[in-house]
Amino acid sequence: MKKIINTVNAPAAIGPYSQANMANGVLYISGQIPVDPTTGKLVEGIEKETHQVMKNLEAILTEAGMTFKNVVKATIFLKNMDDFAVMNDIYASYLDAESFPARETVQVSCLPKNVDIEISMIAHQD
Repeated sequence: MKKIINTVNAPAAIGPYSQANMANGVLYISGQIPVDPTTGKLVEGIEKETHQVMKNLEAILTEAGMTFKNVVKATIFLKNMDDFAVMNDIYASYLDAESFPARETVQVSCLPKNVDIEISMIAHQD
């Protein structure tokens, strides 16, 4: 059975989707962009953007009773692959080195609201 996960600590969906769905112990988190949920405004610069996206993902995981240790898969979309090293260091700082998820990172030509980064995740209950 599917359960919709929603929290005010992450940006509200800006379209016909949920922040996340839980199904059979698997949490599917929609792509998060760097919107500060308290102000509704975008943060700018790849460092601030990456931190905000990770905080948004963490809020959704927390609402579902999980942490980054539960994440089994991440998909990262970057507008510019030159931002990879900066993003990668910040991304890694939120994770436990003993439980890194599988991941791909791709460069795309455009993202919603013209942001520099979007990340989606899949997590599994222990």
